[in-house]
Amino acid sequence: MASHTREAHGQEQEREMTQPISTARRSRVIKTFTVITLTIALIACCASLAFASSGDRQQEYISCVNNCDSDSCYKEEREPLELSLRLTKWTCMDNCRYLCMHTITENAIQQKQPVHQYHGKWPFHRFLGMQEPASVLFSLLNGYMHVLAWPRLKRAIPENYYMRPFYLGYAIVGINTWLWSAVYHSRDWPSTEKLDYFSAGTAIMYGLFYTVIRITRMVNIRSQLVWGFVCLVPLLLHIGYLTFVQFDYGYNMAATATIGGIHNMWWICWSIMNWRERPYAWEPSVSALLITTAMCLEILDFPPLWGILDAHSLWHAATIPLVPIWYRFLLKDTEWEVRNMKGVLSTSHRD
Repeated sequence: MASHTREAHGQEQEREMTQPISTARRSRVIKTFTVITLTIALIACCASLAFASSGDRQQEYISCVNNCDSDSCYKEEREPLELSLRLTKWTCMDNCRYLCMHTITENAIQQKQPVHQYHGKWPFHRFLGMQEPASVLFSLLNGYMHVLAWPRLKRAIPENYYMRPFYLGYAIVGINTWLWSAVYHSRDWPSTEKLDYFSAGTAIMYGLFYTVIRITRMVNIRSQLVWGFVCLVPLLLHIGYLTFVQFDYGYNMAATATIGGIHNMWWICWSIMNWRERPYAWEPSVSALLITTAMCLEILDFPPLWGILDAHSLWHAATIPLVPIWYRFLLKDTEWEVRNMKGVLSTSHRD
C-alpha cells in the first residue's frame, strides 16, 4: 500500500515538473508562429501595393486607349466583338485597354524594359474571354477537390459523430469559395471581386470555427451556437467595413492572414499535445507548414510567364494537392475518434 502511495506521489511530482516545460514550449511555438504570420502578412501587403497601377498611368497607354476608343468604339458601323468576348461582357473600351496593354507590353519585352501592371493587374493573355485563364483553371480544380471529398465524407463519417455536419459544411464552403474565385479571375469587376474576397474570408473564418469545436470537443449545441456567433460578428463587421467604408487590400490581407495563422496555431498546438497518443498527429502541422509555404508565392510578385502564369496563379496551383491531404487527415482523425468512442454521441448528449 505504501509503495503504491509513493508511486502515485512520484507520478504527480513528475507531472508537475513536466507541465511547466510543456506549457512553456507551447507558448514559444505560439509566439513564433504569430511573428511569422504577421511578418508574412506585412510583406504580402507591401508586395501587393508594388506597381499597383503603374502601367495605366503611362501617357503612352492613355493615348493608345483614347485613340482606340475614338477610332473603334464610336464608329456607326463598327465590327462587333467576337462571341466569347460578348458572352463574358467585354465592352469596346475593355477591348481597347486589353489591346493597348499588350502592345505596350510586347514593345517593353523586346526593348528589355520592365513590364507594368494595368489597373492593378499583370498583362495576361485572355482565353475565351477569361482574363486570367490559369487562375480560373486552378480555382476550378481546387473546387473539384472539395466536390470529390463530399461523398467520401458522407460515407466515412458516422451519423452520430458530432463533427459530421461541420466537415460536410467545410466541403460546401470550399466549393463556394473556389467557384467565386474562378468567376472573379474570369472577369474582374467590383462585384466579382467582393464575392471572391468575402467567400475566401468566410472560408478562413469557418476553418477557425470548426477547428475550435473539434479541438475543444465542443459537443454541446448551445456552446456551438455561442462560438458561431463569436465568429460571425467579426466576419460581418469585416465584410461591412470593406463594403461600406473602404475596400482596403492591405487590411483584408492582414485580417485573413491573422485568422489563418490562429487556425494553424490551434492545430500545431494540438499536434504537440497528441503526438504520442495519435500516430497521425503530425499531419495538421505539416499541412499548416505547406499552406504557409505556398502562401509565400503571393510575396513573389512577378510578371506572368508566357503571359499566363504569375505568382497568384501558382499559389492557386500549389493548394490543389493540399485539399485532399487535409481531408485525409480529417478522416483519419474521425476514424480514431469513433474507434475510441470520443465524440460519438447519443441524441440526448447534444442538448
